[in-house]
Amino acid sequence: MQTVLWILIFLGVFCTMEFMAWFTHKYVMHGFLWNLHKDHHKKDHNSWFERNDAFFIFYALVSMTCFYLWSYENMWFCLPIALGIMAYGATYFLVHDIFIHQRLKMFRNANNWYAKGVRRAHKMHHKHLGKADGECFGMLFVPFKYFKK
Repeated sequence: MQTVLWILIFLGVFCTMEFMAWFTHKYVMHGFLWNLHKDHHKKDHNSWFERNDAFFIFYALVSMTCFYLWSYENMWFCLPIALGIMAYGATYFLVHDIFIHQRLKMFRNANNWYAKGVRRAHKMHHKHLGKADGECFGMLFVPFKYFKK
């Protein structure tokens, strides 16, 4: 029974992170912390790193804190929480930073309907270079209007 609970917590956290990514992007990144996110829309430097990466570091710290609480404070439920956050972060990095933005030159030839839809949706978001009017959506749950056969 504890294994089922562990899996449910992990999956719940993973799905909640999709909401958190949407919420953070819409209300924090395109809100009061736009100064950290704007270099993601219009690169104003030559570094591989972006100020926008601070958001990734924040969620990594949350995950590491949960690992600490599980390991040293004996809070068993913090392990599936930490792993759920970490798994979402790895998925986000793979889809957003590697697949869409090609920060590492991989998956360039992916051409199935899902890959095209995700790229199309993200391109629509990035057509707005400013703080306002950027359509926000999740990474995994992209609106169906972007998927064309």
